[in-house]
Amino acid sequence: MSFLSLSSGDLIADRRAEYAEALLPGDPVAASEIYLQALDLRPDWVAGWFRLGEIRMKADLPAAREAFETALRLDPEDRLGAALCLDLLRGRSLADSMPSAFVETLFDQYAAGFEESLVDRLDYRAPELLAQGLSGPLGRVLDLGCGTGLMGIHLRGCQWLEGWDISAEMLREAAAKDIYDDLRKADLSALDPQCDAWDLITAADVFAYLGALEQIVGWVASALRPGGRFAFTVEAHDGPEAYVLRPSRRFAHAAPHLADLLDRAGFEARLTPAILRQDRGRPIHGLVVHATRRVPDRQGDLRRDARQLGPVV
Repeated sequence: MSFLSLSSGDLIADRRAEYAEALLPGDPVAASEIYLQALDLRPDWVAGWFRLGEIRMKADLPAAREAFETALRLDPEDRLGAALCLDLLRGRSLADSMPSAFVETLFDQYAAGFEESLVDRLDYRAPELLAQGLSGPLGRVLDLGCGTGLMGIHLRGCQWLEGWDISAEMLREAAAKDIYDDLRKADLSALDPQCDAWDLITAADVFAYLGALEQIVGWVASALRPGGRFAFTVEAHDGPEAYVLRPSRRFAHAAPHLADLLDRAGFEARLTPAILRQDRGRPIHGLVVHATRRVPDRQGDLRRDARQLGPVV
């Protein structure tokens, strides 16, 4: 479990922060000044420095970068995602994924109200959209980033269902549903290699927390049996970049780059545009991806091997 207190631990500092919040959004300058007064009392308050950076960044005030840098220095694990905010300020992402501690903290603190917020308020549809493209026997299934089990509900008819997630609190919520044969705490950026272990791997609304997907796609290609399926969603963008970091602090991916990556990793893939959910009343456009690992063509492999070896003398 990874929790980070949003309180400074000092009653007077907390009261000044509450007063500062009451001035928003109307007077961000005054709110920033009052937050600084609170931080004078508790200069080691990570969440206070982070919040000061957020206020300054949103209002385009100076010294937002310095506030985020202070938060990152005080909490090198970066449980609040200060490095992502620094990337947004510089207009480009220096990292190819989100800090693991940030993702873990986010979902540990979000787990209890996750489904109510995501499904009831944001019309979250990724699991249903992925399930619509799955047919036939599912075999052994791995649900990556399983969360509270919203994808797992659609997979229960399989031979074996396993769920992996970085958040212990999310796994606790998933266990209460009693739909998984096994649940495991795992960081998707540091998975142990597996070979031909799964018939289907799913990842619903998971890759918004990963920028570069080469590592995870390569891992899945190895972990799937030949002919195995890979079903996942990404948020979509239309620019030339393979991926971009959005103000929401989520990554979005471009269809041409994603299709090329899947092809190079040995998949036949279908990418379908769809609305994944709502955010502040606006639709979040994404891609629903169903990919199948190619079955090796032995004759083709032999011909390629012969060409690589050269003529027989």
